[in-house]
Amino acid sequence: MNGLRWHGTKRRYRRFGIELDGGPDDLVWHFSFGSNMNTAVLAGRRGVRPMEWRVGKLDGYRLRFNLHGRPRGRSAPANIEPHADGTVWGVLYRMTLADMLRIDATEGIPNHGRYRHERVTVADPNENPIEAITYMAPGNEHDGAPSLRYITLLRDGARAHALPDHYIRYLDAVRHAQ
Repeated sequence: MNGLRWHGTKRRYRRFGIELDGGPDDLVWHFSFGSNMNTAVLAGRRGVRPMEWRVGKLDGYRLRFNLHGRPRGRSAPANIEPHADGTVWGVLYRMTLADMLRIDATEGIPNHGRYRHERVTVADPNENPIEAITYMAPGNEHDGAPSLRYITLLRDGARAHALPDHYIRYLDAVRHAQ
């Protein structure tokens, strides 16, 4: 990405209240708890190949399915919200800021997407704290049900990245929309 284009991108993000720190080649950690845990989605659909990945644990949050997906009422995508006793497991990806912005574009960030960047501290398997950027959206009061296709992406991604068995059982127990 050339300098002029990058400065334009930073200005556009700033208009939506998001500050981009650094340049396109700077490395960031991104914490994924939804469909981006699935390699077919991240590398295939999004075209992002992280430099490394690690299992991550985000304490103080819980996983929700409280957003409207498509078709409305039959698909609720993943979201997180603060919760004192909660823990969300997912995948930490190290990538360039430009790659993270590619993911942003597929999630509607910054223009009209419901998600916003949330800076969080995620523990890796050795309990090392890692500052990461994740996505969070203002959600509905009540959870909906993810589609079978969507929850299968989460389940397969969790298994492929060897998330803890208890969390995989939790994802397996999530009821999908009919």
